[in-house]
Amino acid sequence: MKMNGAQILVKALEDQGVDVIFGYPGGAVLEIFDALRESSIDFVLVRHEQGGAHAASGYARASGKAGVCLATSGPGATNLVTGIATAYMDSVPLVAITGQVPKAMVGTDAFQEVDITGITSPITKYNYLVQDVKNLPKIVAEAFYIAQSGRPGPVLIDIPRDVSMAVAEYVPYKKVDIRSYKPTLKGHPTMIKNALKLLTQAEKPVICTGGGVISSGAHEEVKKLANLTGAKVVSTMMGLGAFPGNHPDFLGMLGTYGNEAANLAVQNCDCFLALGMRFDDRVVGDPEKFAPRAKIVHIDIDPAEIGKNIAVDIPIVGDIKNVLRDMIAQLKDITPKTNNDDYPHPNVRIEEGLNAPWVLRTLKRIGASKKLIITTDVGQHQLWAAHHLSFNEPRTLISSGGLGTMGYGIPAAIGAQLAHPEKTVVVITGDGSFQMGMPELGTIAELNLPIKIIIFNNGTLGMVRQLQHHYCNKRYTGVFFKKTVDFMHLAKAYGAEGYRIESADEVPKVFKEALENNKFTIIECPIAQEDLVLPIVLAGDGLEKMVFNP
Repeated sequence: MKMNGAQILVKALEDQGVDVIFGYPGGAVLEIFDALRESSIDFVLVRHEQGGAHAASGYARASGKAGVCLATSGPGATNLVTGIATAYMDSVPLVAITGQVPKAMVGTDAFQEVDITGITSPITKYNYLVQDVKNLPKIVAEAFYIAQSGRPGPVLIDIPRDVSMAVAEYVPYKKVDIRSYKPTLKGHPTMIKNALKLLTQAEKPVICTGGGVISSGAHEEVKKLANLTGAKVVSTMMGLGAFPGNHPDFLGMLGTYGNEAANLAVQNCDCFLALGMRFDDRVVGDPEKFAPRAKIVHIDIDPAEIGKNIAVDIPIVGDIKNVLRDMIAQLKDITPKTNNDDYPHPNVRIEEGLNAPWVLRTLKRIGASKKLIITTDVGQHQLWAAHHLSFNEPRTLISSGGLGTMGYGIPAAIGAQLAHPEKTVVVITGDGSFQMGMPELGTIAELNLPIKIIIFNNGTLGMVRQLQHHYCNKRYTGVFFKKTVDFMHLAKAYGAEGYRIESADEVPKVFKEALENNKFTIIECPIAQEDLVLPIVLAGDGLEKMVFNP
């Protein structure tokens, strides 16, 4: 059966199991939208293309499948860029589809023409400018394979309008085999044997879960390995949920804004097993002083990450789930170890009141019986959420880590809610970040999604103010909102339930009502501008001072 290019594209997407696309229409994608009318794929009309990319990202991170977003040429395509970069930094499988001017007009500065493949080349795993309608089935199949295999990431397909209009026979492309792209899935047996020797002989081993553990689906294997070796477990922000947050051997998030228990364990350990993490600057601080007593084993499917930021003693390239299964198989005859090392969490007194730690711990208590997925924006609220909520399962925290993208939390919640309609999705945000994601309130209202948004309102860009507090001698510039938003009127405008918390006594009641109402809900919680997220800096007990970048 002959189809036009747009119909071939949609059929190829259906063959990949795509059930929802997030996007925004325009002239260069008219035929694609026309083809979607007859498709089994649901289309979600977002209010801004960037929201479409973030919603696709939230869908991917909640479901484990590739998210798909669609935009027209020119500004539609460039509006996707921040979302694509966010997905790239956090290894999120994403397929972004953009329209393009007809092939004959490419390079002529035609109306709404932009070289989107050139722009996105540094922030995609691969991208395509489609030249022939007959290649579309192959390109779509390859795009999904590349996005979801190896280290996941975004792939872009740019389709000139004349390709969408051209007619050809649809021939399904069923087996992808890219000669130049062969991710290593199994770890080297000798390296695994050497790593096990280090791990089993260590007296103070520590396992660190990164986002790669969640991508690999290796959370059960991490629990088994920790039990067998007696290792304590810490996490990067992207790895939260890969190991149960309520497990007695879990010490929390490490790094600049990590907690004392996790950082102390890392500085004391004699074997550090890194699983799918990037050793980024917020985790490591000064590379010369990171885990100074430890032999470091790094397992990652991306060989470019191993040794990039930290010298390692044993590198293992492979899929984490496969590598850990091989390790566990060789440990099946040993008696599980007990780790009695005591790394108490900081003795921080959290007083009842309108402060983010107490409010979030109340949410944790009230929502304990719910299946919560938490999305966040970026700022102080993000770090408070990482510390004071407990992520006991993978894919329950969805946040922008590597790029640190404000405006991510609300659209990501849309994707997460559509991926898991049976779960309760809660956005943790600040008054600054909220206003970047605010256009997508319309999408939530239109889809009638029961998403809950908690806004910590301090009238300032809190994280930047905090950095100016520490590094600019309290000289504050460009961080205060002189005119604040009436969030309750905004809630009413979008048909949401609205709660403005006035006192600490109201917090439990409001959260209980909000989590039970099955409605779109906005909760405003005022907090003081002076509240800070303090980095943990360790010193004493023979440890050299850890030096962290802001």
